[in-house]
Amino acid sequence: MAEDDFSRAGTGRSGGGAGHRAATTPPRHRSTVPLPARARAALRRWPAPLGQRRLAAAGLALLASLTALLAYVGTRPESDPALPGGLPAGAGRSTGFPAIEANRSDTGPATPGLQPRQRQPTLAPSPSATPPTPNAPAPPLLTVTQGDIPAEVDLTAAGPRDWVHWGLRGGESIVRKRDGSGEIVDEGGSGARGGWDGNQEIFSWRDGTRERTVDGTPNGVYTCGTGSGFALAVAASGELRTVRLYAGLWMARARLEARLSVGGPTTTVRMEDPHTSRSAEFTLRFRAPEGARLLITWTTEAVFSRDCGNVGLQAVALR
Repeated sequence: MAEDDFSRAGTGRSGGGAGHRAATTPPRHRSTVPLPARARAALRRWPAPLGQRRLAAAGLALLASLTALLAYVGTRPESDPALPGGLPAGAGRSTGFPAIEANRSDTGPATPGLQPRQRQPTLAPSPSATPPTPNAPAPPLLTVTQGDIPAEVDLTAAGPRDWVHWGLRGGESIVRKRDGSGEIVDEGGSGARGGWDGNQEIFSWRDGTRERTVDGTPNGVYTCGTGSGFALAVAASGELRTVRLYAGLWMARARLEARLSVGGPTTTVRMEDPHTSRSAEFTLRFRAPEGARLLITWTTEAVFSRDCGNVGLQAVALR
C-alpha cells in the first residue's frame, strides 16, 4: 500500500492533538497518483506468488511424465499381447515359480508371461494326405462236411460254373458242362477204372457235352483194392467257392483228403461199410489266392471183400 497523503487535506503533519487529527484526517485509500516509471519496472521484476510457482512446477512434471510414457509406448514390441484386465504380458506370476512348475500337467517347456493355469492352445493335427491302405486279402479257408446224396441230382443247377460226370458210357466215359469254366480237373489216381450202373441215386443235366441232356442215370465208375482211388483238382479265384463231390464205396473203408496247394493243414473224412454199398455228398468250401488249387483224393483205405472192395465216383459240381 502507498503511504497516506496528508497534504491533500490542507493540514500539516505537526499541528493539533489527537482529537484534532481524528476529526481532520481523511479515510485511508489507495493512492491515485501515477507511479514513476522506475517504480513500475521494479514491481514487474517482483517474484510471482507462491501458488503460481507451484502450478508451473506441476505442469512441468506432468509434461515430463507424458513424454516418458510416449517414449515407452513407442519402444514396446508389437507382438507382446496384453493380458486380460489390461496388464502387460509378464505382469503375472512367473512360470518359474516352484508351485506352478510342480503342478504342470503338460510336458512342453514353460512359456514366460502365462498366468497360473493358462496353457497354450493345442492345434488340431492336419489331416493325413496318405491314401488309405487297401483291404488285405482274406486268408485261405477250407471246410469239409458230409451228408446224404439227394435221390436225384440236377448237375446243371448244382454246378453253374462247372461240373463233370463219370461212367455214362463205361469206365472211360466223361461228360462235362458245355461252356463250363474247365476249373475241375481229373488228375487220375491209382487202379483201373470200371463202369457200373448200380448207384442208388440218379443224375440229370441239360447242358452237357456229347450228351446234351440226360433225364436220370445211376451210372458211375469204381476202382478195386486197397490204395486205389481218384485224384481231382479245382482252381481257386481268391473268393469263396463251393464244391460238391458225389462218391461212394462197396464193402470198404474209404478216406477223403482235401488240402490247398498254398499250404495249410489237410482235412480228412472217413466213411465205411463192410457189408454193402454206401454213398455221400461231400461239400467242400474253400478260398485261396488266384492260381492256387484245391486238391482232393478219394482212396480205398481197407477192403472187406475178396472179390472187389472199392471206392466209386459219380460227379463233381462247382459253384
